[in-house]
Parts: sequence; C-alpha cells; structure tokens
Amino acid sequence: MVGDVVGKPGRRAFQQLGRNLARAHRADFVIVNCENAAAGSGVTPEIAEELFHGGADCLTSGNHIWKHRVIYPYLDDERRLLRPANYPEGTPGAGWGVYSTPVGEIGVINLLGTAMMDPLDCPFRMFDQLYHEVREATSVIVVDFHAEFTSEKGAFANYVDGRASVVYGTHTHVQTADERILPGGTAFITDIGMTGPEDSILGVSKELVIERFLTRLPVRFEIANHPPLLCGLLAEVDTGTGKALSVTRIQERAH
Repeated sequence: MVGDVVGKPGRRAFQQLGRNLARAHRADFVIVNCENAAAGSGVTPEIAEELFHGGADCLTSGNHIWKHRVIYPYLDDERRLLRPANYPEGTPGAGWGVYSTPVGEIGVINLLGTAMMDPLDCPFRMFDQLYHEVREATSVIVVDFHAEFTSEKGAFANYVDGRASVVYGTHTHVQTADERILPGGTAFITDIGMTGPEDSILGVSKELVIERFLTRLPVRFEIANHPPLLCGLLAEVDTGTGKALSVTRIQERAH
C-alpha cells in the first residue's frame, strides 16, 4: 500500500521505487492512493494509466477525486480505480472491488471519513453493508480509510477489527508510527503518509504555506520541486482466515 502520491515528484518516486519494492518484499498486490497525483489535487486518466504502468494493481482515492471532470467516465470504465464507497448512489465509479492475485482474491474498499470532511453516508455503516458481499468472494479485505481525524481512523479500525484484514489511513500526508495488529487480527496504521517531495509541507512548497500563515491571504499552492519520499505499508495476510500476520511501515527515498 502506497501513501497519497503528490504531483510529479510523487509519481516519479513510484516509478523509480514501486516495482523494486514490490519485488524485494514479494508483494502479491500493490494499492496506490492517487487522489493528489495530478499537480497535487485529483487524477486524470493519463496519470492513472501511468501509475498502473508503474506497478499499481489498484488505485484508491479520496475527497479530491472529483477535481478533474475528465476522470468521471474513466471511473465508470476502469474498475481498478476506486472512489470512496460512501458517496451517494449514482456517483460515477465504484467504491470497492475484488481483484485476482497470484495467491487468490483480494477485496479493496475505499471509504471517506466524515469528521471535518464532506457530510457523506456513515463509513462505519457503509462497511457493514459492503462486508458480507465482499466476504462472499474473499476473506482478504483491505480498507483505505481517507479521513482527517486520527480518532475517527482509530475508531473505524477497531470497529471493523476481525472483519477487515488491513485498515490504513490516508489524507493527512504524515506517516504515523503506530502500525500494529489489533486484537481481532486487523493490521492498522493511522496514516501511511505521502509519496511526494520530502522537503515540503505536505508536498507543497514551504515558502507558500508560510506566506499563507503569515498573511492570512489566499496563496496559490504549488508542489515543491525536491527529491521525493515514498511512504507506504507492507502487510502479510493469511489468505484462509483473512487475519493479518505482520505489518511494516515503508519509507524509501527517490531522486
């Protein structure tokens, strides 16, 4: 699982490191969050294809997925690209999918938190609705929980403990040092961090963010042009039980 890819630097990091990391860790499936991949906000079909070509098996997203309208029909056609499942019925695309891997099927669910975010359907209850349908196809269920508050992420992970194999947070762009396996067998980390320029503020040029805080005036943010860092998570799951066996944070520098 690869954290929020931010602009060109993040895409460059994934291109340089993605396949090598997958080989080194013998990963059977690679999930990449792409919601900031197009200049820091949203994704386009061309960029999605670039990430698939770089080794992504599935792309998840978040609240910025709607930034570029050109992605709307692509979401309907390309089921390897997910948008959060708790958007209203009729929204383009799908919020979950079941995919084939060398060791069996894997279910991936994308959900958006609601604390300080869009007032969508409850992600907890949405998981309840989806769980049995996904569980009929596979015992391995991975959830990208795209949310602002650490408390909401932790509450969700404990709510689905024993049902989801892995729950990992995205959106806040800072990797947390709390990866662990919960009592019911669900691997969890509050946020896996971003894949983007390390010398930045959440991927944005530092000077622009500082100016915004000093002046309180609108500032056009730009992605920092510095060497990127790839942040992610590696989880090993028992394909029979769906329980996590191990979980490891990943940080690798690109150039």
